[in-house]
Amino acid sequence: MENLTFGIIKPDAVKAGTIGSIIQRITDDGFRIRALKLIHMTLKQAEGFYAVHRERPFFPGLTEFMSSGPCVVMALEKTGAVPAWRNLMGATDPAKADEGTLRKAFGGSLGENAVHGSDSDENAAIEIAYFFSQIEIV
Repeated sequence: MENLTFGIIKPDAVKAGTIGSIIQRITDDGFRIRALKLIHMTLKQAEGFYAVHRERPFFPGLTEFMSSGPCVVMALEKTGAVPAWRNLMGATDPAKADEGTLRKAFGGSLGENAVHGSDSDENAAIEIAYFFSQIEIV
């Protein structure tokens, strides 16, 4: 699974109309999109997805935001996919993200930072399986 990672184009970026620009940047960076769909998570689905953060103070705001509108979930393939995707995303805080990263270009704030990505191969596998069945990964 080390060549697959999971990504989300978050509701702020979908609302801003930047899906196409973000996807173009992803493919320009050498990723192959193996699965992709537009969804609108319920609060319960967002809470399930972010359950690892349940005890953190930002959990209620995060899950409310992630269920506030449509988002795009993706399984992305590239050698060294997890670190490559994290590099393309940039720092969590767009103000601290490097030029050329997705969060610098499309993120508005620490909370609304355009994209999500897995932090490990193990979590990538879990996160992909949360949104995609095996038949949807091509």
